[in-house]
Amino acid sequence: MSFSRDVKEELSNTDVPARHCQIAEITAIISICGHVVISARDKYSVKIHTENRAVARKYFTLLQKAFKIDAEISIKQNVNLKKSRIYTVTVNDHVSAVRILQATRLMDENQEIRENMSVVNNIIIMKECCKRAYIRGAFLAAGSVSAPEKSYHLEIVCENQPKAVQLSEIIKTFQIDAKIVERKKHFVVYIKEGAGIVDMLNVMQAHISLLNLENVRILKEMRNSVNRQVNCETANLSKTVNAAVRQVEDIHYIENTIGLNALPDVLKEAAQARLQNPDISLKELGAILTPPLGKSGVNHRLKRISEIALELKDREE
Repeated sequence: MSFSRDVKEELSNTDVPARHCQIAEITAIISICGHVVISARDKYSVKIHTENRAVARKYFTLLQKAFKIDAEISIKQNVNLKKSRIYTVTVNDHVSAVRILQATRLMDENQEIRENMSVVNNIIIMKECCKRAYIRGAFLAAGSVSAPEKSYHLEIVCENQPKAVQLSEIIKTFQIDAKIVERKKHFVVYIKEGAGIVDMLNVMQAHISLLNLENVRILKEMRNSVNRQVNCETANLSKTVNAAVRQVEDIHYIENTIGLNALPDVLKEAAQARLQNPDISLKELGAILTPPLGKSGVNHRLKRISEIALELKDREE
């Protein structure tokens, strides 16, 4: 099972005791993946379609709790995806459908289908708990989140821009940076940062999934930290080894041309110490000199030796 399905499975089992929160979650599900059907006799029915069984189960349960309505559930095979099924939850009774649509403010007092896209004046999402429920319903209806082992990306697909803007603004009330992008005639509300997704899961009350994601984040950060440290140490070691190789080459050049005895005593001592210990650091090299010398002092002497070797090479040319 994917991480996205795990999250939806957890959300489908989230208890929503308050009726106003139940209605907010129902509103989001109908708004995002629902359809209102009007018959030739002006009779209303409400349908939602989903490929996730957990979402269908949650919506069916919410309708029972909030309205005492038993909806009809049908299942059919998706012709495009052989292993996928489409679950349809339908409220065919006209009176029940009108009750749902009016309670969710998707229908006005004149029985006209009209959705309130306001974030400030929308009674359905006035309370913070109802905003959480609405976001949860929207994610259940058309959301997905990538496996944290691969990348950090959570998105909810909306059919039009006003719905996307409304959802984005609701999410932002929880200080989460939700952005919008247009994709294939749809508008996608998305979050890219790991911290933002953690906050989003907390808002939706997917606490088990949150802990699982945090565990992955910690492991990834530790791994990245170790890799950075190893890369840094490798680079420093490579730099030290390359410098030591050049120093040994310069010392051998001087030895084969004018001889090491031609060097001042302090430079000769440093040259002989480097030849005998080609792999140690400048600090370790300074410790074996008499008297011991600091890293900068050793570096100064070896640099002077390299300058002498360069002068000798210039004379030959």
